[in-house]
Amino acid sequence: MYQVTSALNIGEIFAPGGVIGRAFDGYEPREQQVEMARAVQKAFAAKRHLVVEAGTGVGKSLAYLVPAIERACSTASRILISTFTIALQEQLINKDIPCLGESMPWKFKAVLAKGRANYLCKRRLEFAMRRQMGLFDQFSAALSEISNWATQTRDGSLSDLPFIPEAHVWDAVKSENGNCRGRRCGHFSSCFCQRARRELENANVIVTNHALLFSDLALREEDVSILPEYKWVIIDEAHNIERVAEEHFGIDISNGSVKFLLDGLYNPRTHKGLLVYGEGGKLTDLVVRAGEAAKEFFKRVRQWYKRNIEQGNSRCHKNFVEDNISGHFKELRLGLSQMAKQAKDEDERFELMRYVDKCTALLQDLEGFLLQTKLDYVYWVEVDETGRETIRLKSAPLNVGPEVKMCLFDKFESVIMTSATLNSGGDTASDSAKATPDRSPKGYAVASKGGFGFFASRVGLEDFDGLCLGSPFDYQKQVTLYIERDLPEPNSEDFVERASEAVKKYILQTQGRAFVLFTSYQMLENFAKQLVDWFEENNIELLQQGVGLDRTSLLKKFKRDGRFVLFGTDSFWQGVDVAGEALSNVIIVRLPFAVPDTPLLAGRLDKIREEGGNPFLEYQLPLAIIKFKQGFGRLIRTKTDTGIIVILDSRILSKSYGEKFLAAIPKCRMEIVTHRGGR
Repeated sequence: MYQVTSALNIGEIFAPGGVIGRAFDGYEPREQQVEMARAVQKAFAAKRHLVVEAGTGVGKSLAYLVPAIERACSTASRILISTFTIALQEQLINKDIPCLGESMPWKFKAVLAKGRANYLCKRRLEFAMRRQMGLFDQFSAALSEISNWATQTRDGSLSDLPFIPEAHVWDAVKSENGNCRGRRCGHFSSCFCQRARRELENANVIVTNHALLFSDLALREEDVSILPEYKWVIIDEAHNIERVAEEHFGIDISNGSVKFLLDGLYNPRTHKGLLVYGEGGKLTDLVVRAGEAAKEFFKRVRQWYKRNIEQGNSRCHKNFVEDNISGHFKELRLGLSQMAKQAKDEDERFELMRYVDKCTALLQDLEGFLLQTKLDYVYWVEVDETGRETIRLKSAPLNVGPEVKMCLFDKFESVIMTSATLNSGGDTASDSAKATPDRSPKGYAVASKGGFGFFASRVGLEDFDGLCLGSPFDYQKQVTLYIERDLPEPNSEDFVERASEAVKKYILQTQGRAFVLFTSYQMLENFAKQLVDWFEENNIELLQQGVGLDRTSLLKKFKRDGRFVLFGTDSFWQGVDVAGEALSNVIIVRLPFAVPDTPLLAGRLDKIREEGGNPFLEYQLPLAIIKFKQGFGRLIRTKTDTGIIVILDSRILSKSYGEKFLAAIPKCRMEIVTHRGGR
């Protein structure tokens, strides 16, 4: 790695005609960007954790990249930058960082880190080619294409493959930690995964995703790692950290994942799988029995779910169903282990031990779920009856904060966390905050100073500096906010009918080009039924989430030049970027309060209540404010965008908490719409 000792003058770097201006065509200096860059630089120097909310248009990636590169190069240490979305990773690694690399006063190397399973294993590919008639339903054209591609690609990762292979095909050839011969492998010198590892070792800056970051942090607690050592951490899109941590520290077992495991060994329908060759036939009966037991197990889970969901409860108690499958998987694991010891083909032995490890992991998860071994965790069942029925056993911590604190904030001198939506209210000036909960280290009491207390308490961040930066865009000129005062509250029987009339009015005002954001699929469907004929009569196409196209296809179609209206729920409130006239109208049907209709949320609210707190004020309200800001932020993505925001939930005016929602968004023109004498 390269090292420099000269300190950067942030003001000069971002000044007109400075380094950034020369690197990026059309760059315009923004004082908020400069302030953020200085705060990041200061946090690194002072070894402080920093939370930054940076409004749309601030240019936060450059604001943290410049001091990050300075810190990495001046200390000869690595810095890790983690994002939630692939789009932001690609922006950083393909645009922002290369442009800085050409203009900054030193040399540095930045590398994108991917999980090991993204890379092809040449040894496993050769084994799959030898065994493909037994592994797959038919001679796999995909496998042949992968083999041809492997001789041409330098990257060797799934994203470089010109097609998307079926899951079971990639599963047979991907790189895996426990299925690797290391230096004893004949392909070690040309191994794609090892090459990527060497690239990371030589990097000053590593860009990755939140999931891989948490996997690495967890392994470091066991003195191993996925990534090379890094000293500094920047987490962009930090509002997603809690959700990623929930998934990482929780359990997720599905009937589909169990079937996928068993089918890889032997599929009784197609008579294909790893055990078809040689001595493996002796174990196929064990696989079949395990499969039958799994079907019976998930049938019982489904029956339990149907009985309990009628009372609105899918949270389950310890040993809520009989464990009729662990014995079968223990027997299968033993048989696979014995067969592996006797295998003469080393590649076959590795594949067999791979399934031994998979059985072990499944057994550990099953035991953890059925015995509910972790305190302050919620355990529940989910059943998705769309398409091929999926039954899931899930668990998650009531509060991920202690785990995140232990593996992240306690381990690194300075962690920078940033997003456009982290602050749920309070003083918007730069300040320091001590976000220790009032009641208990696992509570959710909000330290209001700086408005970051809610976010901080949920991710285990206690001692930190906070900076809240508004957007440089002129919302007074770019946005008109309409609030329907006289509509009934959303729970009223006539809300859908009356609010639909308001939707018609605003849709016509912008000739479509609108997002209509809902808080539940049920309400979305109710509005769709009410308005579908009207849309057709007015030659406006309704794009409805959950019907027909997937999310990506819906968004792609919406961006075309046309009269489209998109009805969306949770995933369209954030992470969606539509610039220009294509999106000129965002209608928020209901304030996005979290309804305790999931076991995890209900458990969290119960926990607050048990500790003497107020679940609405301490959890539901700040969470709703952040999500409201995310929905509002869909409209204006550039300084030339214009449009309207419409709020159909009259509680924003009639309830005392409504002013907190309005105070959380940028100041803009506002019109209160009444139907007793006009506006």
